[in-house]
Amino acid sequence: MASSGVRGPTPRWGPTLGSAALFLLLLPAAAAQGCSQNTSRTCEECLKNVSCLWCNANKMCLDYPVTKVLPPSSLCRLSSARWGVCWVNFEALIIAMSVIGGSLLLGVAICCCCCCRRSRSRRPDKSEEKAIREREERRVRQEERRVEMKLRHDEIRKKYGLFKEENPYARFENN
Repeated sequence: MASSGVRGPTPRWGPTLGSAALFLLLLPAAAAQGCSQNTSRTCEECLKNVSCLWCNANKMCLDYPVTKVLPPSSLCRLSSARWGVCWVNFEALIIAMSVIGGSLLLGVAICCCCCCRRSRSRRPDKSEEKAIREREERRVRQEERRVEMKLRHDEIRKKYGLFKEENPYARFENN
């Protein structure tokens, strides 16, 4: 089926996608080149690029080994390695992050325990529910027995003429 109307220009994504892919492939090479260029400069200039690591011992700007979590000691000792900011060494950064992470985990665990305990205290367990139900049933049965006994006693009093009237002085008024 041929279209009768005129269509707009057809978008061409081929060159745009190709250039974006080429840019992404060349980005690590550019970052690596940027780190080695900052070797003779200061720590602040080196750490402007987040993929760089500053070694304070030999004043070198190195590529951060992204395949490893921590930089190996052959590259730079942790006590003299700087990443992110120049005033904190990598060793102190690891310790601080561990303490903060541990504190957060401990806080979450305590909150979970408190919430579980609070919900458990609000909602009685099965044995408490059973005891409450039995207590209520006993109270209802006792009340029923009390009413039955009162009716039986009233019948006996009426039978033998011992039934007390509501107002005992009413007899004297009628005479």
